[in-house]
Amino acid sequence: MLSNLKSGEIGKETGDIKIYKQSFSQYQGTFLVMIKESADKFLLASGEGELYSELEGEEIGGEGKVCPLTHHNRLVLNRYFDYTVPSAFGKNTATIGLGDRLGIASPGHIEAVRDRDVKPILGQQSIRELTLTKRTMEDMIDAATFAVFQEGYRDGFGIDADHIKTEDDIKRSLEIGVTMLTLDCSDYIQKNVESASEKQVQDEFEKLDAKVKEYYLHTYCNQEFNIKERKIVFNELDVKRNVLIYEKAIDYMVHVFNTYIRHLERDFDFEISIDETEAITSPEAHFFVANELKKAQVEVTSLAPRFCGEFQKGIDYIGDIGQFEKELSEHVDIAKHFGYKISIHSGSDKFSVFPIISKHTERILHVKTAGTSWLEALRVIANKNPSLYRKIHAYAEQNVEEALQYYHITPDFGAITPLEDTKDSMLSEYLNDDNARQLLHITYGLVLTASKNGSSLFKDHIYSTLSEYEDVYRDYLIKHIGRHVDTLDL
Repeated sequence: MLSNLKSGEIGKETGDIKIYKQSFSQYQGTFLVMIKESADKFLLASGEGELYSELEGEEIGGEGKVCPLTHHNRLVLNRYFDYTVPSAFGKNTATIGLGDRLGIASPGHIEAVRDRDVKPILGQQSIRELTLTKRTMEDMIDAATFAVFQEGYRDGFGIDADHIKTEDDIKRSLEIGVTMLTLDCSDYIQKNVESASEKQVQDEFEKLDAKVKEYYLHTYCNQEFNIKERKIVFNELDVKRNVLIYEKAIDYMVHVFNTYIRHLERDFDFEISIDETEAITSPEAHFFVANELKKAQVEVTSLAPRFCGEFQKGIDYIGDIGQFEKELSEHVDIAKHFGYKISIHSGSDKFSVFPIISKHTERILHVKTAGTSWLEALRVIANKNPSLYRKIHAYAEQNVEEALQYYHITPDFGAITPLEDTKDSMLSEYLNDDNARQLLHITYGLVLTASKNGSSLFKDHIYSTLSEYEDVYRDYLIKHIGRHVDTLDL
């Protein structure tokens, strides 16, 4: 096989070796292809030159070397193949965040968006998700890069440090090369003000510095702002309430941009998240935040409001679709006025509102999905390894209360059909039931890190099953993510 690399004729798959022919690449005198032997993937290198020398691996009979998919070798690929380096896409390109909690979903994700009018953000994980799965940002970027190389995908991909809160995490993310940062401002959004009485709002506002009070009242009170055919007007109570809710968050946004983003010497996508709160973002609140960011010369690529209704994990939209469409159109007009994209968080499986979102955003948006690839992995396991699925499902039911600390969902777990009443041939139907989907969605971290006497209970078996049925997993992802892309008309 090594002797055939130089000609590009890499031969047929033999025995336990699978060859990813789309990965075949060359740089000057070095020839590369990705292979899988049993469950392990490698780079197979032949030839000579700097690239060959820099790759770490085991020399094979003087013909070449077999190189593991390590962090070091990922950085080597980045230096020699530009298409393996993540990119930022800016304000005028549709993007889709494709969370990959297992680190093996990106090949299917790539195929689902190939030749479509949307760019994939292949690495999208929050610190919470990385912590729950005991992975690192480096793991996330490495997995995405090797998937891009495996698939020969040269149309660009991004990496999102998702829902980042702390400055330490921001600094770390930028150091390792993310191309997008989603700043989660929920710790700075004052959560009790929305329900506070008028007197409470007045009393708290009076505690602010006199210059701060004067500035906001003068700028917004009884002023009329025109957004297309819409008029946004703030009364005095609206102004005071918005100041109390968002002022500290805006200060943090400005600080982060000026300290870490403004002077970056590379393209970068900066997203603001104000959706991680119970308070729905009114158009007036959205305008207030956006206007203050513009005054501070903060360049925002996308912004995620908290929409009406429920965007819960892994299931369709819950709420009044007519009301959602009305408010979405207002949010989109504000975003266009200030020159950034609307971002849809917890966007996986929101099929009933995707056509509305596509229409009003004119297909220029960012939409985040995350747990969908995990659920499709479980669908493979349910169909191909039912005994493992049963153990995972039972463990999820036993430990779901712990997972509920991290996620807001409203399922009826009591409505889930008992495992003992379900035949093996019907196990995958759990992945079509909203209640079971949410059970399985939020317990991913507990399942993946479960152990006994130092040994993994499920993780190793999950990976071995998905490796054995790699093409099935890929097809499931292409179908499911493809449905997202189709319904969004991208």
